[in-house]
Amino acid sequence: MIRRKEFDQELEELRTLLRQMGEHVGTALDGAIESLQTMDAEKAQVIIKNDANLNALEDKIMELGSKLIITQQPVAKDLRRIIVAFKISSDLERMGDLALDVAKVTLRMDGQELIKPLVDIPRMAEIVKSMIEESIESFLKENTDLAYKMAQTDDQVDQLYSHMISDLYSFMTDHPNKASQAMLLMLVGRYIERIGDHATNIGESTVYLVTGKRPDLNQ
Repeated sequence: MIRRKEFDQELEELRTLLRQMGEHVGTALDGAIESLQTMDAEKAQVIIKNDANLNALEDKIMELGSKLIITQQPVAKDLRRIIVAFKISSDLERMGDLALDVAKVTLRMDGQELIKPLVDIPRMAEIVKSMIEESIESFLKENTDLAYKMAQTDDQVDQLYSHMISDLYSFMTDHPNKASQAMLLMLVGRYIERIGDHATNIGESTVYLVTGKRPDLNQ
C-alpha cells in the first residue's frame, strides 16, 4: 500500500511538471507574438533565453519517469502513463522550440516596420494556445472527448494558415520589394501551425493512454 501511495505521488509530480511545461509554452508563444507585433527585440531575446527552463523541465520528467520504471516496474496502464508523459514532454519541448523560432523572426526583421497589420497570425496563436491548454487538460483528466476535439480545432488553424499564405502571396505580387518580410511572416505562420500539430499529437497520446490504441488526428 505504501509503495502504491509513493508511486501515485510521483505520477502526480509528473503531471505537475507537464502542466508547467504547457504553461511555459503558452507564455513563450504569447511573448513571441507580442515581440513580433511590436518589433521588440528585447522581448524576443527573453523568450530565447528562457527556453533553457523548458528543457530543464523535460529533463526532470525524463529523470522521474525513468526512476519510476526502474524502481516500481509498472505494468499496463501505469506504464502507459509514464510512456505517454515522455511523449508529451517531447511534443511540448518542440512547441517551445517553435515559439523560440517565432521570436527569432523578430530579431531577423531587425526593427523593420511591419508590411501590414498582423491579423491571421495572432488569431492562429490564440487558437493554438487554447489547444495547448486543452491538450494538457485532456491528458490530466484522461478525457478522450477533449483529445478528439484537437483535430477539429486544428482544422481551424489550418484554414487560417491557408488564408494567410494566400493573402501574403497576393501582397508579394503587388509589392515585390516587400517579399523578404512576407516570406518571414509565412514562416511564422508555419511555426504556429506546427505547434497546433504537436498539440494534436498530445490528444493522440491521451487516446492511446485511455484505449491502448493511437488514432491519427493529424489528417
